[in-house]
Amino acid sequence: MSPVTLLPFIVLIGAMFLMTRSAKKKQQAAASMRNDMQPGSGVRTIGGMYATVKEVNEDTVLLDAGPGVDLLFAKNSIGAVLTDDEYNRIVHGIEHDLKSDSDVVPDDASSLTGSTEGDDTVDEAAASDDKVVDLGKKDEPEEVQDKAAEADEEPKKTDGDSDTKK
Repeated sequence: MSPVTLLPFIVLIGAMFLMTRSAKKKQQAAASMRNDMQPGSGVRTIGGMYATVKEVNEDTVLLDAGPGVDLLFAKNSIGAVLTDDEYNRIVHGIEHDLKSDSDVVPDDASSLTGSTEGDDTVDEAAASDDKVVDLGKKDEPEEVQDKAAEADEEPKKTDGDSDTKK
């Protein structure tokens, strides 16, 4: 056989190798994540339940789903191990303390524009926004307006009316 005939088969085998390699890496990452679980960390199961790890065994995990509710799950059923901030935000609704962050955008734009709160001056850009913009139709000649007014005065036909005179 010639090398040109074998080339598509070689490319196909190479593509299959690369796909199985990436899938194997994902499985290894998931297995290491499950093996690194510690009691007290928050997890999400593959079914979407959020709980806290109470005990980690060889193939099983004991989860605390609430006061007095302990559930035994297989390690493979853990979908993600969450950080403490993420778990508290999702389960308890506790947001991260934004006051500790230094790069917070202020509520008003006065610090960004350089004007002070007591400043009553209006710049030209703000004054130009007050112009009235007419989004209506262009002015039509009076003849067209008169025909439109006459058409509005004629009685409307209903489903039972016909054009024949009585």
